[in-house]
Amino acid sequence: MAKEINTIGVLTSGGDAPGMNAAIRAVVRQAISKGKKVKGIKRGYAGLLNEEIIDMDAKSVSDTISRGGTILQTARCMEFVTAEGQQKGAEICKKHGIDGIIVIGGDGSFQGAQKLANLGINTVGVPGTIDLDIACTDYTIGFDTAINTAMEAIDKIRDTSTSHERCSIIEVMGRGAGHIALWCGLANGAEDILLPEKYDFDEQKLIDHIIENRKRGKQHHIIINAEGIGHSQSMAKRIEAATGVETRAAILGHMQRGGSPTCKDRVYATTMGAYAVDILCEGKSNRVVAHKNGDFVDFDIDEALAMKKGVPEYMFAISKSLV
Repeated sequence: MAKEINTIGVLTSGGDAPGMNAAIRAVVRQAISKGKKVKGIKRGYAGLLNEEIIDMDAKSVSDTISRGGTILQTARCMEFVTAEGQQKGAEICKKHGIDGIIVIGGDGSFQGAQKLANLGINTVGVPGTIDLDIACTDYTIGFDTAINTAMEAIDKIRDTSTSHERCSIIEVMGRGAGHIALWCGLANGAEDILLPEKYDFDEQKLIDHIIENRKRGKQHHIIINAEGIGHSQSMAKRIEAATGVETRAAILGHMQRGGSPTCKDRVYATTMGAYAVDILCEGKSNRVVAHKNGDFVDFDIDEALAMKKGVPEYMFAISKSLV
């Protein structure tokens, strides 16, 4: 018999992402519409262990859908990686009457959700990460806003790069995944895109490409470099020394995490948050909400964490052919 859910906890964990507030808002209001109580857990798993738990109502999430970041704040928590920390977290949930938790975050956050589920706390994960690196889903909350933020910044850098006839290396976020770099490379018409999944670390090919383009009359050369490769400043120095072309590095950094979420991030995050409440109230646990092949679905967390994800091969191929 499915466990009855009366009180739902919600937390955000790991890196923040635009659209997390839309998901929190949907969780709170969908739960209330079903006659459930909602408790917000501040600062992720660290806040759970410190019992930073607050009651939430519809007014708690008023005027938050357009805000970036997370109103519940977020933190990383090494204590929760331990079996003792996980057991303590489950006991605190029971102490506060929390029957189920919705965890909004990335794969590391889902590992914590998996442990809570194993300890008897019904748990559902919602994919919130700008990196788009969760294999079970075609969409993660914050990715759309992040790539639009980065795209606009790269457009501006291209303008000054052309004015000074420079090579510009622009480093975007993504941890070990190259999705932001690939999307921005295509959107901005970059001459080279460096992805952790594909890069062979042959800088001579980059150097030859810059020299060849300069001979063809190109006034700029844009290289999008993924965070998982990094070292953009030292790369710029080496390229300038080898080509004689003035080369500058720009690391966009955490600006990609902030800002008002796009329409897509608001709507998809809202739908995922409401969907998470629905399946939790059905008695499901150890699940991850996903957007797959145009539909909102859910996967077993164990299955989801075991999946692998690469960059789309055709998109990578045309990034080479369209320069």
